[in-house]
Amino acid sequence: MVSYFLTHAEVVVDPARAIDSWGLSDDGRARAARAVDVAWHPGVRRIASSTEHKAVETAAVLGAATGIVPATDAELGEIDRSATGYLPFDEFEGVVDRFFASPAESVRGWERAVDAQERIVAAVRRIVGSGGGGGGAVGGDVTFVSHGAVGALLLADLCGEPVSRALDQPGMGSVFAFDPVAWRATTRWRRVPAR
Repeated sequence: MVSYFLTHAEVVVDPARAIDSWGLSDDGRARAARAVDVAWHPGVRRIASSTEHKAVETAAVLGAATGIVPATDAELGEIDRSATGYLPFDEFEGVVDRFFASPAESVRGWERAVDAQERIVAAVRRIVGSGGGGGGAVGGDVTFVSHGAVGALLLADLCGEPVSRALDQPGMGSVFAFDPVAWRATTRWRRVPAR
């Protein structure tokens, strides 16, 4: 079995709006359209997405290309960083560095990495094991559409490695493959082509 973990593509950053309501940019929609080439195979019968708008949009593009109606699951959401909301890029990157460096601590009120890892691992295992969702399809592999930080935490668990920013995605719209039965990653991150 081969399932995929795909992160949403590029977004329109709007500091005045809640982060989970941001949508895809034009570049993001173009990259999402190419996801079918690297985050799907004929054995994938389900698409499970975070409930955040950017992930739902990415899943919808993939679903339209494959004929699969995506299901949503709030437990596939990104780390909870509502304590700070939007942060300027340089400040955000510094907090993310600390988040990965101190997984058992809450950095500036964000969800702890250990808690987010437990959540994403449990959600992926539950969805794989349920055999349902995604337009009512039963069985088969799953493409998960989610977010970079929780993807890095899932990848660490699949690889049996400690939490580390070294496992973070190379950019929005990235994917890795994994065997959900053997519970191991079969690839590392690769970026979905932009065009």
